[in-house]
Amino acid sequence: MKIKKTTWLGFEAVEMEAGGYEALMIPSMGANVVKLVNREKGVNILRTPQEEDLETFASRPQLFGLPLLFPPNRIEDGKYTHNGKTYQFPITIPNQNNYHHGIIKSQKFVVTRTKIGQDAVEVEAAFFSNRINDEIFVNFPHEFECRMHFKLSAEGLEHKVAFTNLSDSEMPLGVGYHTPIMVPFAEGGKADDYRIRMSVGEKWEINDRTLPTGKLLPLGEEELALRNGTLKPTGKGIEWPLTAEKIEVDGKAYNGAVITDTAKGISVYYEVDDEFKHWTFWNNGGTVDWACPEPQTWAINAPNLKLPAEVTGFQTVAPGKSWSAVSKIYVK
Repeated sequence: MKIKKTTWLGFEAVEMEAGGYEALMIPSMGANVVKLVNREKGVNILRTPQEEDLETFASRPQLFGLPLLFPPNRIEDGKYTHNGKTYQFPITIPNQNNYHHGIIKSQKFVVTRTKIGQDAVEVEAAFFSNRINDEIFVNFPHEFECRMHFKLSAEGLEHKVAFTNLSDSEMPLGVGYHTPIMVPFAEGGKADDYRIRMSVGEKWEINDRTLPTGKLLPLGEEELALRNGTLKPTGKGIEWPLTAEKIEVDGKAYNGAVITDTAKGISVYYEVDDEFKHWTFWNNGGTVDWACPEPQTWAINAPNLKLPAEVTGFQTVAPGKSWSAVSKIYVK
């Protein structure tokens, strides 16, 4: 078991080792866990930036590791209004006039706690937004605290994210992860042997700006293959926004993704709690060696959809109150 401060490709980083797993977290880049390895099974789970990727990592950190999206995915025209307050974000996809992928994925977190136990190691990191630390406050005028707690053990990586609203008004809250899982992830594996299964229920109809029209559709043949676990995660370009609906895994209800190397009989499990009611599955055109099952607490453009909150997942955190969600990544 180990927690160690180190330098990685010029970044201050935190190494964690426990239970046959290794992880590497970079506090200054959104507390992103850019490496997660199961040594015993020879599984490299997450896409880790290499030296030649540093420029891309700096500008698009969502393509590596376990990046936090707050809010997740796209916001139409970079703008929405809630309780008479208008939130305006920069346009990051000019050809669609959309904002996307969140405001703190590149922000500096501070390590606030570490613990080495008998069977696990734990690291906590925090980010604070306020009028002085104003890079985020200018577009999202709420004082808030975000804490991320990582626990590494023989059970894999458990990741808890918590937001506390320190402002005096309701704070809109949408959270997601843009998680690129390697295909193949096992030593000597072949992408053609890989299949993915996800807890998806319906598919959002989208327009030419990749925004939901507000209409939900039943799963088609390909999306059913995703739910049933017969879909290849790469080889063909996919970008599907979907609702979450639990599947059964090992005799239990399960919300998450399972990616399996069918030749080696090894699976990566990406399990999320019930706060995550939506998914996007995206594989960057299908020609790369990774694919992203992206859990989201709210649907793409949820604040602008004229639908009930129980459908879109839109929610707020009251002043002084906190919200949290837990996800897990492990190998079997």
